[in-house]
Amino acid sequence: MHNDWQSFLTSAGAQISDGRVIGFGDAAAERQATTGDIIADLSHFGLIAVSGQDAVEFLQGQVTNDVRLVDDNHSQLNSYCTPKGRILATFRLFHRDGTYYLRLPAERLAFVLKRLRMYVLRSQVRLDDASDMLARFGIAGPRAAALLGEALGTAVPDQTDAVLQTPDIAVVRVPGGRFECHGTPAALAALWQRLATQARPVGADAWMVTEIRAGVPHVLDATSEAFVPQMLNLHAIGGVSFRKGCYTGQEVVARMQYLGKLKRRMYLAHVDAPCPAPGTELFAAEIESGQGTGKVVNAQPAPQGGCDLLAVVLIEAVENGTPVRIGDADGALLQILPQPYEVDDLSTPEQKS
Repeated sequence: MHNDWQSFLTSAGAQISDGRVIGFGDAAAERQATTGDIIADLSHFGLIAVSGQDAVEFLQGQVTNDVRLVDDNHSQLNSYCTPKGRILATFRLFHRDGTYYLRLPAERLAFVLKRLRMYVLRSQVRLDDASDMLARFGIAGPRAAALLGEALGTAVPDQTDAVLQTPDIAVVRVPGGRFECHGTPAALAALWQRLATQARPVGADAWMVTEIRAGVPHVLDATSEAFVPQMLNLHAIGGVSFRKGCYTGQEVVARMQYLGKLKRRMYLAHVDAPCPAPGTELFAAEIESGQGTGKVVNAQPAPQGGCDLLAVVLIEAVENGTPVRIGDADGALLQILPQPYEVDDLSTPEQKS
């Protein structure tokens, strides 16, 4: 976290631990506030900067989406896989001032940066930890677009993935009608102060509640290599391109899309219990003694009590109404909620057009 940005947040009442905003003094009230308008520091996400004349070509050969479509006005969800098509990281990719930025969970940054650097070879590309270069915060809620537009004095993007560039700030529209703002600490501090008069400041966990509601998955240390992109619905939310050509893991991902049968996919769900850790196994007694039922992807305490989560679940179990529990036969019952977007099959927007 940039020192100036951390100083500003502290002066605004933020409680910070290990570069993460824990909250602003009342975690329960902040969770309740997620049904309204909120602003949240996003330093729990790190940034990898990719620059140089071969940046596009390099990234194109490493990640699942078509990097050529990213420019100052368009961002995208993306993922980074092993040669076996297993996801090492999910991230948002955006471009500003000649540099591509991978915004990903901070706990995955060092691993991903080190691994990407292994493949630079003779490419004219530079990869840096840019987490302290740009400050960042998010705004969500029913009035998010109106509040942000009024504070900036200009219209904000009305389409998911679109980007507004100002001299000091990049504004990225993300799923769920929310926005991420990346920029200089001074510019973001001034913007935060204008927004905080009408949107409640909240901690990182409250923001992650909105990520779960929007159905946006984050691969963490505990779930690295646990999923292929289609299991996390990335083919349905614009995180995979099936036209771009070769990249690490492409053969496996493409085979699943065109020849395979997806047995598990991600669902939005709720349990009336404390939150399970990412990677926690799911159990269904009626499915092969419960083996292979699924895993928890992300989970956060819900405003109404209990826990909201994203979980990869055996599709057969969900469609048949088979009881699925957290951990074992005595675990909390998983309640499947309406999905925030349509996932009807393995066909993609590219194929349907």
